[in-house]
Amino acid sequence: MKFTDEAKITVKAGNGGDGSVSFRREKYIPRGGPDGGDGGNGGDVFLKATSGLNTLIDFRVGNRFSATHGETGRSKNRNGPAGDNLVVEVPCGTKIYNEETNELIGDLIEDDDVCLVAKGGKAGKGNTRFKSSRNRAPRQSSPGTLGEYRTLYLELSLLADVGLLGYPNAGKSTFIRSISAAKPKVADYPFTTLHPNLGMVRIDYEKSFVVADIPGIIEGASDGIGLGIAFLKHLRRTRILLHIIDLAEFTEETKIIDNIRSIEAELLAFDEKLFNKERWLVFNKLDLLQNEESKIRKIVSDLKWEQPYYGISAVTKEGTKKLTQKIMRRLDQLNEEDVIS
Repeated sequence: MKFTDEAKITVKAGNGGDGSVSFRREKYIPRGGPDGGDGGNGGDVFLKATSGLNTLIDFRVGNRFSATHGETGRSKNRNGPAGDNLVVEVPCGTKIYNEETNELIGDLIEDDDVCLVAKGGKAGKGNTRFKSSRNRAPRQSSPGTLGEYRTLYLELSLLADVGLLGYPNAGKSTFIRSISAAKPKVADYPFTTLHPNLGMVRIDYEKSFVVADIPGIIEGASDGIGLGIAFLKHLRRTRILLHIIDLAEFTEETKIIDNIRSIEAELLAFDEKLFNKERWLVFNKLDLLQNEESKIRKIVSDLKWEQPYYGISAVTKEGTKKLTQKIMRRLDQLNEEDVIS
């Protein structure tokens, strides 16, 4: 399935039905008076989050949605039927913006979260409503009002606890394959990951977390080079970032440090909050090296790194179990801190 994380749609709520002008026409009841009923309210348009979707691809074709109109009032003081509401399902993690004002209307995170995006028109009044002691046979009614019409911009941000970032071919896809059931494409050329992937990491029967893998980031990404910058928004909801580093790519530690700082610069250029998010260094491909511990210590020392760091081999799974357990403990700690605060 093609992955799409942005879409533009138009929504139109139903118009309110007009009020009716009617008079009683019954035998033996002269001058029966007005009996025109009110119209029906127009239907509303809602967007509803569902875990059954994970892309906005369907909205690239079917992107116009309308609720039904309320009907005109009837005689014998009967109101017109109201229009039916329309509920449009979108993936969990969808943000809804008013395309004209760029206002955030809603952020649908949990399954079954609902947001009203277009309000139906109000029903018009029938002539019965205008009856008074001075006007016993009113021939006036009021029309229903128009339902709201909006153009909406939808932006999908995947819901994950942990986000992976790094240069192409650093081993992010291999890593997510080794710790979860996700099966992203793995190959020995750059940019094999073309869209975000999610993987569920299960620690035991009761504990698990979700990892998001995005295309590799390269220098100049914030200026539109490469693929990764287009998907960095999917890491905004994560609690921890894992910066996957190819420890075997260069023999010189300075080259690896330059790559790490390059990724940091792209994060800062894209979003300062994302740059300041908790980030762990994960040195990959230990299976291809000797004396890897001294190399890692040298890099960490030169960086003056104060956050956690780990060495792993995604291919042989060396160190991955320890890393995932540490991540789970940290996520539990962050969740407890949220409850206390």
